Amino acid sequence: MEYAIAKVSTKGQIVIPNSLRREIQTGDEFLIVKDEKRIILKNVKDMAKDLKEDLVFAKRVEKAWQDYDKGKFVKKSKDDFLKELRAC
Repeated sequence: MEYAIAKVSTKGQIVIPNSLRREIQTGDEFLIVKDEKRIILKNVKDMAKDLKEDLVFAKRVEKAWQDYDKGKFVKKSKDDFLKELRAC
């Protein structure tokens, strides 16, 4: 196991020390998991493709629920909904 100490900038940025980023490339994406006392970074390229797609879908669903809670959805009849769907 390797470890290093990093500081948070005024912009909330954290620089991963050079000694820990040998295998990290510009543009790599990371899944960030936070619980009460830990933050875990997981390089997305190391994850299964399906898991990445599931995370993208989960994010879209969460946004949809937030929009619903804010009243951004419109009620429609089944027929109107299907008509609009077929037009796409």
